[in-house]
Amino acid sequence: MLWRVLPAICILSAWLHGCGRQEQPVDPNVIVIAARVGPNSLHPLKANDEGTARVGQLMYDTLMETGDDLRAHPRLAERVETPDSQTYTVHLRRGVKFHDGHEMTARDVVYTYSRFLDPDFVSPFKGAFTSMTSVRALDDYTVAFELKAPFPSFPVTNLVPVPIIPDGADEATLARAPNGTGPYRFVRYATDDQVEVKAFDGYWNGKPRNAGVLFKVIPDDTMRGLELRKGTADVIVNDIPPDIVHQMEKSGDYTIVRSPGLDFSYLGFNMRDPVVADRRVRQAIGYATNRDAIVKYLRRDLAHPATGLLPPQAWAYEPGIFTFTHDPTRAQQLLDEAGYPDPDGDGPLPRLRLSLKISTNEEVRLQSTVIQQDLRRVGIDLDVRAYEFATVFADILKGNFQMMSLQWVGGAVIDPDILRRVFHSTQVPPVGFNRGHYVNPEVDRLIDRASAAVDEQERKSFYGAAQRIIAEDAVYIPIWNRVNVAVARKNLDGLHLSPSIDMSMLKDVRRE
Repeated sequence: MLWRVLPAICILSAWLHGCGRQEQPVDPNVIVIAARVGPNSLHPLKANDEGTARVGQLMYDTLMETGDDLRAHPRLAERVETPDSQTYTVHLRRGVKFHDGHEMTARDVVYTYSRFLDPDFVSPFKGAFTSMTSVRALDDYTVAFELKAPFPSFPVTNLVPVPIIPDGADEATLARAPNGTGPYRFVRYATDDQVEVKAFDGYWNGKPRNAGVLFKVIPDDTMRGLELRKGTADVIVNDIPPDIVHQMEKSGDYTIVRSPGLDFSYLGFNMRDPVVADRRVRQAIGYATNRDAIVKYLRRDLAHPATGLLPPQAWAYEPGIFTFTHDPTRAQQLLDEAGYPDPDGDGPLPRLRLSLKISTNEEVRLQSTVIQQDLRRVGIDLDVRAYEFATVFADILKGNFQMMSLQWVGGAVIDPDILRRVFHSTQVPPVGFNRGHYVNPEVDRLIDRASAAVDEQERKSFYGAAQRIIAEDAVYIPIWNRVNVAVARKNLDGLHLSPSIDMSMLKDVRRE
């Protein structure tokens, strides 16, 4: 049965309950995390991938952070005031030190944020700053942000995600020798192998409970599990297939921590392609895909069927949007309407052929194989092409794809302004994330009105209307929202998973 064609885990049974010498890190007070991917860059303002963001969270802080309620709360900011609807005044904590020993002041914050006003500066964060007109220091510990129009999402979309860098930091130096205010200071990076950081004794929010973190890049799913078993890794966060989580939980030898997650798996389309530009074709794909079976059998219930880009925990989430059921008959009707009749009845010839680009990640490949078979049943021949993540991501940014499968990770989707970044027609790469070149003037209008509205209920109404249109247009085919899971050795204490998985939580972890 297809749903049982899962990753080869037979070798796990040999070691889940096995015995043998358990290797330990050189320093027992260093926490070793096994990760699927490493950083593409160490420059915190260039982070457009999960690996860079995760490592950056160990070494850098932001003005605000997202709580479990998905609202913005002070971090490097002591408090934030809004003297008027177009001004945000940030009062900074005093005594915060960078890893090189100098105190963070308003100059550092102004330098960081002024990068986004520089027309020559390229950053994936830049699309979020179209509303900001100026940033200036009022004194050593106070910064004023001026906007060209009211933008209530500013604290979440602009003050939460941006790491603060030192005043005058050289771009090239920062990319090879990070210098932040986070709980860990940079030691070394062996490309595609390891990132080593040590506890920063001068951290403003208290010294970490461990000596440091070793971020080990292990692309192979089974090998990550083996590292945990051998004792050469302490914890894996989300980067572990559900089947292996299931086996480890059954063994009783590991601590399993779960929390509601935000990660969002989806199918995306290039709207400049004449075939998938037809909404009926996209909707047919949505009806043909058995998302419930993917969640139950492939994800082992470590996910929930998704309805859209915004997670259910978000305050602007619209519960009343259109949602696909698994309905192959309706999929075939839509393909007939779109001009793709079945050429030979129950015969082997397809109605049409499509191409799906994915990464080589095993979970993604298995999921895509399931979707491939689902689509075959309604007459769509899906050519699944797997590439290394860097290659497929570069192609997607260039628009070199027909269909693609990616995930939105963690904090990216905490605020409804992500709808502007992803679905507004002005937000095509490199300034935004509208990678499929979706254009709908009504969606643009609704998002613009939501972005400018001050009253939260009014904003929610506009965002809700936009979500309903986006869902009906099948811009994305939602697959699932992740249930966060960490698998750790029994001797770890203090592990907590936030919805957005901020890796700075490792500062509270220690080995008993």
